[in-house]
Amino acid sequence: MATTVDYIEFVMDQLHIPYETRHRKMFGEYMVYANDKPILLVCDNTVFVKKHPQLEELMKDASCGLPYPSAKEHYVLDIENRELVEAVIEILEEVTPVPKKRKKKGE
Repeated sequence: MATTVDYIEFVMDQLHIPYETRHRKMFGEYMVYANDKPILLVCDNTVFVKKHPQLEELMKDASCGLPYPSAKEHYVLDIENRELVEAVIEILEEVTPVPKKRKKKGE
């Protein structure tokens, strides 16, 4: 089951953070960016966060899951827990690099 438009809009509405945010649809699912950095993965109407050592303590009580079949295990983020969401995004925005632009064929 792919993420619904209503759910990704709900997720974006929950992000009360001081960063420029956007989302991008990818294969029926979504990546959420903060300051052009990929921060959250939204699959099957569930918000996932990549496991980073900097998040271990903060997310120690979070459940884990696979956003898609061949993925590594991610934390499941309670998007309605505003304090947790803000803390997770603040940490991830610091440690996540902006992806490098890929050259297109022929360039």
